Amino acid sequence: MAYDEFLTERIRHKFRELGVAFEDKKMMGGICFLVNDKMCAGVIKDKMMARIDPGKTEEAYSKPGCREMDFTHRPMKGFIFVDPEGLDKDQDLEYFIRLALEYNPMANSSKKKAK
Repeated sequence: MAYDEFLTERIRHKFRELGVAFEDKKMMGGICFLVNDKMCAGVIKDKMMARIDPGKTEEAYSKPGCREMDFTHRPMKGFIFVDPEGLDKDQDLEYFIRLALEYNPMANSSKKKAK
């Protein structure tokens, strides 16, 4: 599955601009950005995915283009999708990235499988 390379580069640029150490990894048919070895944001098709504080989802939903993440056809608590119209301006992209970065220190890390 293809994902929006331009949006991917915008997110990379914003992380670098904010001085955030990150790594990107292809997964879920798109690309995910990990901060502190935890999923923080990503791009699936033409949408941004962000992992945010579940207590702030209603605030995020009030922004244009933001909705619950239903990648598995059921809502995922603490994850949102932002459609392209919600990311037109750099300040909109930065809002969602900052929301994800704010939650990252509190987010649980996925447990690594023992070999």
